[in-house]
Amino acid sequence: MYEPIRSKSVHTVAESTHDGLPRRTREEELDIRLAGHLTALLTVTDELRALTPSAELDAAAHELAAHAGRLSGGRTPLRAAPSAVRDDAAHIASLHARAHTLAGNALAVADSRGDEAVTALMRERLAAYAGAEGALV
Repeated sequence: MYEPIRSKSVHTVAESTHDGLPRRTREEELDIRLAGHLTALLTVTDELRALTPSAELDAAAHELAAHAGRLSGGRTPLRAAPSAVRDDAAHIASLHARAHTLAGNALAVADSRGDEAVTALMRERLAAYAGAEGALV
Protein backbone atom coordinates (compact mmCIF):
# COMPACT_ATOMS: atom_id res chain seq x y z
CA MET A 1 0.00 0.00 0.00
CA TYR A 2 2.77 2.43 0.87
CA GLU A 3 5.88 2.78 -1.18
CA PRO A 4 9.05 2.31 0.87
CA ILE A 5 11.39 5.27 1.29
CA ARG A 6 14.28 4.87 -1.14
CA SER A 7 16.42 7.83 -0.19
CA LYS A 8 17.59 9.30 3.08
CA SER A 9 15.20 11.70 4.69
CA VAL A 10 16.27 15.31 5.00
CA HIS A 11 14.93 15.19 8.54
CA THR A 12 17.34 12.62 9.90
CA VAL A 13 20.01 13.78 12.28
CA ALA A 14 23.33 14.16 10.55
CA GLU A 15 26.05 11.88 11.69
CA SER A 16 28.92 13.41 13.54
CA THR A 17 31.46 14.62 11.02
CA HIS A 18 35.00 15.63 11.63
CA ASP A 19 34.59 19.13 10.28
CA GLY A 20 36.74 20.73 12.93
CA LEU A 21 33.87 22.46 14.69
CA PRO A 22 33.81 22.17 18.46
CA ARG A 23 31.05 20.02 19.86
CA ARG A 24 29.75 20.48 23.37
CA THR A 25 27.56 18.33 25.52
CA ARG A 26 24.28 19.61 26.95
CA GLU A 27 25.94 19.95 30.37
CA GLU A 28 28.73 22.07 28.94
CA GLU A 29 26.22 24.31 27.17
CA LEU A 30 24.24 24.72 30.39
CA ASP A 31 27.44 25.54 32.30
CA ILE A 32 28.30 28.25 29.77
CA ARG A 33 24.79 29.69 29.83
CA LEU A 34 24.59 29.66 33.63
CA ALA A 35 28.01 31.29 33.98
CA GLY A 36 26.86 34.03 31.62
CA HIS A 37 23.68 34.67 33.60
CA LEU A 38 25.64 34.75 36.87
CA THR A 39 28.20 37.16 35.43
CA ALA A 40 25.44 39.48 34.18
CA LEU A 41 23.78 39.33 37.59
CA LEU A 42 27.14 40.04 39.23
CA THR A 43 27.52 43.18 37.10
CA VAL A 44 24.11 44.51 38.18
CA THR A 45 24.82 43.54 41.79
CA ASP A 46 28.13 45.43 41.67
CA GLU A 47 26.30 48.52 40.43
CA LEU A 48 23.75 48.17 43.23
CA ARG A 49 26.60 47.76 45.72
CA ALA A 50 28.11 51.05 44.53
CA LEU A 51 24.78 52.89 44.89
CA THR A 52 23.42 51.21 48.03
CA PRO A 53 26.30 49.57 49.92
CA SER A 54 25.33 46.67 52.16
CA ALA A 55 26.91 43.57 53.62
CA GLU A 56 24.18 41.44 52.03
CA LEU A 57 25.05 42.66 48.52
CA ASP A 58 28.76 42.18 49.25
CA ALA A 59 28.13 38.56 50.28
CA ALA A 60 25.90 37.98 47.25
CA ALA A 61 28.54 39.39 44.89
CA HIS A 62 31.18 37.15 46.45
CA GLU A 63 28.99 34.04 46.02
CA LEU A 64 28.02 34.97 42.47
CA ALA A 65 31.68 35.44 41.52
CA ALA A 66 32.62 32.10 43.10
CA HIS A 67 29.90 30.17 41.26
CA ALA A 68 30.56 31.94 37.94
CA GLY A 69 34.26 31.12 38.29
CA ARG A 70 33.54 27.48 39.11
CA LEU A 71 31.32 27.13 36.04
CA SER A 72 33.89 28.88 33.83
CA GLY A 73 36.64 26.42 34.63
CA GLY A 74 38.18 28.39 37.47
CA ARG A 75 38.47 31.70 35.63
CA THR A 76 37.34 34.67 37.66
CA PRO A 77 34.53 36.62 36.02
CA LEU A 78 35.28 40.00 34.55
CA ARG A 79 34.14 42.74 36.94
CA ALA A 80 33.17 46.13 35.60
CA ALA A 81 33.07 49.42 37.44
CA PRO A 82 29.58 50.90 37.87
CA SER A 83 28.51 52.74 34.75
CA ALA A 84 26.76 55.71 36.29
CA VAL A 85 26.52 57.58 39.54
CA ARG A 86 22.76 58.05 39.40
CA ASP A 87 21.37 57.26 42.79
CA ASP A 88 17.76 58.28 42.24
CA ALA A 89 15.08 55.88 43.39
CA ALA A 90 13.83 55.12 39.85
CA HIS A 91 17.28 54.03 38.68
CA ILE A 92 17.85 51.85 41.74
CA ALA A 93 14.40 50.29 41.32
CA SER A 94 15.17 49.52 37.66
CA LEU A 95 18.45 47.87 38.70
CA HIS A 96 16.56 45.71 41.21
CA ALA A 97 14.05 44.79 38.50
CA ARG A 98 16.88 43.88 36.12
CA ALA A 99 18.61 41.83 38.83
CA HIS A 100 15.32 40.06 39.58
CA THR A 101 14.93 39.13 35.89
CA LEU A 102 18.52 37.90 35.63
CA ALA A 103 18.18 35.85 38.83
CA GLY A 104 15.03 34.26 37.40
CA ASN A 105 16.87 33.35 34.20
CA ALA A 106 19.76 31.90 36.17
CA LEU A 107 17.33 29.97 38.38
CA ALA A 108 15.73 28.34 35.34
CA VAL A 109 19.10 27.23 33.97
CA ALA A 110 20.43 26.13 37.37
CA ASP A 111 17.29 24.08 37.97
CA SER A 112 17.58 22.50 34.51
CA ARG A 113 21.23 21.75 35.17
CA GLY A 114 20.54 20.32 38.63
CA ASP A 115 22.89 22.71 40.43
CA GLU A 116 21.36 22.86 43.91
CA ALA A 117 23.82 25.41 45.30
CA VAL A 118 23.11 27.96 42.56
CA THR A 119 19.38 27.19 42.68
CA ALA A 120 19.30 27.99 46.41
CA LEU A 121 21.33 31.17 45.87
CA MET A 122 19.04 32.33 43.05
CA ARG A 123 15.91 31.72 45.14
CA GLU A 124 17.47 33.83 47.89
CA ARG A 125 18.46 36.59 45.45
CA LEU A 126 15.01 36.60 43.82
CA ALA A 127 13.42 37.22 47.20
CA ALA A 128 15.95 39.91 48.09
CA TYR A 129 15.64 41.79 44.79
CA ALA A 130 11.85 41.55 44.78
CA GLY A 131 11.69 42.81 48.35
CA ALA A 132 14.05 45.70 47.66
CA GLU A 133 12.24 46.59 44.45
CA GLY A 134 8.89 46.66 46.27
CA ALA A 135 10.30 48.80 49.09
CA LEU A 136 11.56 51.41 46.62
CA VAL A 137 8.37 51.80 44.62
